[in-house]
Amino acid sequence: MIQVQGEYETLIPIDEYLAAGVHIGTQQKTNDMKPYIYRVRTDGLYVLDVQATDKRIRLAAKFLAKYDPSKILVVSARQYGQHPATMFSKAIGAMAKVGRFIPNTLTNPDFRGYVEPDTLIATDPSGDAQAVNEATDASIPVIALCDTNNMTSNVDLVIPTNNKGRKALTLIYWLLARQVLRERNEENRFKYTISDFEMEF
Repeated sequence: MIQVQGEYETLIPIDEYLAAGVHIGTQQKTNDMKPYIYRVRTDGLYVLDVQATDKRIRLAAKFLAKYDPSKILVVSARQYGQHPATMFSKAIGAMAKVGRFIPNTLTNPDFRGYVEPDTLIATDPSGDAQAVNEATDASIPVIALCDTNNMTSNVDLVIPTNNKGRKALTLIYWLLARQVLRERNEENRFKYTISDFEMEF
């Protein structure tokens, strides 16, 4: 299903983004995230532009589709991102490291858990700062799910979203996985529902 808003067709109806709370930001905003903010609510909560989110998912999928999936690494220290990140990696054939990110994973070839990804996806550039910093040191491009309060200086491609909510993280990772396979003309391999990506309580 596609919804048209103006001339732009979103990947899913706008209402589905809103129902998952993808647009709900924080009460802080950074200058980095200003271009993705739609408005500020009366309670001081910043609201993200879901059309920008949709466009960035498309852009990220195009970018990721160029890589060997086994050389894509997704990380999530954030609890609600761990299951969706793992499912994303399973769906597209990527690597996942969830929970605490062990220092030296991307920078020390002598470290037992060392990996050499071609690109990194971070669930939250603050919570995943160790991985993002190491990727930057190793000149590995970084895609990150960024909320209104995130700094994006080490992020090459921002996907603006609520990166704290369970349903928002579920939807973003499900949609990104589906879109990556679409870009690779392998959408028929995508057999997952959104609920497959959702972390249980």
